[in-house]
Amino acid sequence: MPNWKWTQIADHDTLTEGPVWDGSGLLYNEVAKSTTFRWNPKNDETAIWRTNTSKANGMVFDRQGQLFVCEGGAHRVTKVDTENPEIDPEVVSSGLEGETLNWPNDLAIDQHGRVYFSDPNYSNSPNNLDEESVYMAEHTFGGNWNTHRVTFDTHKPNGVLFSIDQKTLFVADAPFEPFEPRQLLAYPVNSDGTLSDHQVLHDFGRGRGIDGMTLTSSGIIIATAGSSSIGPGPMIYEFEPSGRVIQTHKTPVDSPTNCTYGGTSLNTLFVTFAGGEVYKVDETGHSGHLAYPQRRF
Repeated sequence: MPNWKWTQIADHDTLTEGPVWDGSGLLYNEVAKSTTFRWNPKNDETAIWRTNTSKANGMVFDRQGQLFVCEGGAHRVTKVDTENPEIDPEVVSSGLEGETLNWPNDLAIDQHGRVYFSDPNYSNSPNNLDEESVYMAEHTFGGNWNTHRVTFDTHKPNGVLFSIDQKTLFVADAPFEPFEPRQLLAYPVNSDGTLSDHQVLHDFGRGRGIDGMTLTSSGIIIATAGSSSIGPGPMIYEFEPSGRVIQTHKTPVDSPTNCTYGGTSLNTLFVTFAGGEVYKVDETGHSGHLAYPQRRF
């Protein structure tokens, strides 16, 4: 495995999150500023791509190149028009049975177009929903979206990610409270989109657990976790689907928040951080597995 060489490509005042590769550049959010930025590798410059994002956090493309976004400040999940990102997005989910969502954080989309998203509350405000769960929004033939609760045992779910065969949904349960477990969970996915009982793949103890995750073409989970305040420090973990830690990589700054692969061959890893930094690693020994865009050889 090569030694990772980190290159900083952007620096902001506050936490960055939700990196996604759009085929020729990197989109990511500065959450508190409600702004999505786009980094262009051709000139190594960053520009504002979307404003008034309602503190958008996690983002993901589906197989058709449609962009789905967790807008935590508006308590909703949306679909953003990538050709006209400043127009009002389509609302995918804003609540359950008449109750408003908490703070949608991260999301993953399966081959049927079902949108799975985590709904924790990391704010100082009371919960809108008593539970902090993972939900699934399903598109109906009538053009509407129906939202279903699919986890009933999470404390504060954060990153979500499908395995390559989509038979498993990985969930990072990442509460702040010291008495609650920080764990990587694996849920078997049923044919109707519901989830079976989870298996604990990794327990981070009192340390900062996983925030965001991405997948390699060989099915390895690449995860951001850790901080300088407790435990082994900030790093990128490589997990086998079984939960075995293959290796770890120390990050250049504290508290990595999320990651994705990109570049022409999907072999560049992009990582966002709580301090507002964005870095890339051009050679990680892996290539990414994304629904969109497909890897070009």
